[in-house]
Amino acid sequence: MPRKGNCYDNCVIEIFFKTMKNEMFYGHEYEFKALDDLEKSMSEYISYYNNQRIITKLKGLTPTTYRHQSINNIILN
Repeated sequence: MPRKGNCYDNCVIEIFFKTMKNEMFYGHEYEFKALDDLEKSMSEYISYYNNQRIITKLKGLTPTTYRHQSINNIILN
């Protein structure tokens, strides 16, 4: 939960949801027949974003791979 009066706590998640809405929702509003369809698509997108999508800022790795490498570096050092 963000601290009161500090919008910077939410920056990362706000950017993620902006990206998700731009890529999977805008222009596709009428493809979702029910709320369950939208929920399933959001779950699939989050899984894709974390496990398959390569991100340049993370040295060409997926977020999950980058996180595992960081943890291994901390443990081994």
